Amino acid sequence: MFFLRNLSHTINLHPSYYGPHMKEFLMRNLHGDVEGTCSGRVGFIICVLTITNISPGKVLPGSGLAEFVVHYQAIVFKPYKGEVVDAIVTSVNQIGFFADVGPLQVFVAQKLMPSDFKFDSNGPCYRGDDQMIEKNGQVRLKIVGLKHQATQINAVGTIKEDYLGQIQ
Repeated sequence: MFFLRNLSHTINLHPSYYGPHMKEFLMRNLHGDVEGTCSGRVGFIICVLTITNISPGKVLPGSGLAEFVVHYQAIVFKPYKGEVVDAIVTSVNQIGFFADVGPLQVFVAQKLMPSDFKFDSNGPCYRGDDQMIEKNGQVRLKIVGLKHQATQINAVGTIKEDYLGQIQ
């Protein structure tokens, strides 16, 4: 699910960047440092929308660097257990398949697929009575497990329930 979050980030600025364009450099640096990153606590930071406050710089003794705390609003993607999402299959093998939900990679094991799904090594794909899961195909799945780590989120999904599986 997507959320609008208020976050902060600390930036150390080299003395060569002190001057009238310091604020623009801090903004570029913030975008480069945080957009596209993942924090297990916050989720995936998709986009920085606005910068709400830049603290006055504090010169660090011995180095000449100035430390700024930048407060900003960002759109973040944080998945939840039980959430139903659409994904694109990236890899299919005998034990299951991997699918991407934006920046999140979800693994669906063969045991979490309907019993009529069988692995076909000629594809490679999984074939059911009326569905086929193959690489670059679209699937609707339900997230059944999440593991939050410091810099990544791992997910396990299922297509064993009604209205889940291949999107046609």
